[in-house]
Amino acid sequence: MEFTIFTLLNGLAYGLLLFMLSSGLTLIFSMMGVLNFAHASFYMLGAYFAYTISAKIGFWPALVIAPLLVGVVGALVERYGLRTVHKFGHMPELLFTFGLSYVIVEVVQLIWGRAAVRYPIPAEMDGPLFTLYTTTFPMYRGFMMFIALLMLVSIYLVLTRTRIGLVIQAALTHPDAVEALGHNVPRVFMLVFGGGCALAGLAGVIGGNAFVTEPGMAATVGSIIFVVVVVGGMGSLAGALVASLLIGLLQTFAVALDYSLLSVFSGFGLNVGPDTLGFSVLNLTIAQTAPILPYLLLVLILIFRPKGLMGTREG
Repeated sequence: MEFTIFTLLNGLAYGLLLFMLSSGLTLIFSMMGVLNFAHASFYMLGAYFAYTISAKIGFWPALVIAPLLVGVVGALVERYGLRTVHKFGHMPELLFTFGLSYVIVEVVQLIWGRAAVRYPIPAEMDGPLFTLYTTTFPMYRGFMMFIALLMLVSIYLVLTRTRIGLVIQAALTHPDAVEALGHNVPRVFMLVFGGGCALAGLAGVIGGNAFVTEPGMAATVGSIIFVVVVVGGMGSLAGALVASLLIGLLQTFAVALDYSLLSVFSGFGLNVGPDTLGFSVLNLTIAQTAPILPYLLLVLILIFRPKGLMGTREG
């Protein structure tokens, strides 16, 4: 029972962090049709901005200022870069964001160096949230879950209950009508792109000290957030949430299970010897296969449900 509860909580915390990352990418794609390959780099910028700001004035101001700075950078990228190549089609957009991801990594290494920086958890959050039996659940992971849920509610309310949210949704399907009503559609798209990048920056502020802040952090999570977006359904925010939680739980439980398929077969009385085909594969533990499980799920989704769990577009 203790193992199940804490593994479940850890999986939910990791899954909600993945949602924080993927939500911005999902919003940008659903509103603008742009698949931002540099999205994970904005996550990294959020962590480094927060590291610098927290060293000067503390973590709590950094929690607000760093995502705003990342959002400004994202808005400038859309205004002076992405908007220029948008008229040439989706392929130039992909190439632009792909190249931008490498530029951001190089800039980070020039400013902060190649080694990991010390970006600690705030002292007031560095302790147990509760203790069950003999195991404690960290307070900061509970804080991560709270921020992710707060962000989810905020996005929903902004998109469905505010004027700017209605304008954003209308600009997606009827840009000419929205412009005729006096709204600046290019500015709306700039705000959407900047807002999506700010969400990635917020994930960086939260995740940078929970894990590690170093120049390779964007590459570490870059591929997994695209898996989340595709599995959940391209452009579906609800799908991104479901896929994030599913992948978070899948990987966390897999890492916690330290036994091999060979031992499972032995438990059922099946004799698999060293000369048997596939013995080496069966000797791997489930924990060792955990990194490839999301990609296996991606392959299965693409085969049996190409539009994703809750998506409306295929591909």
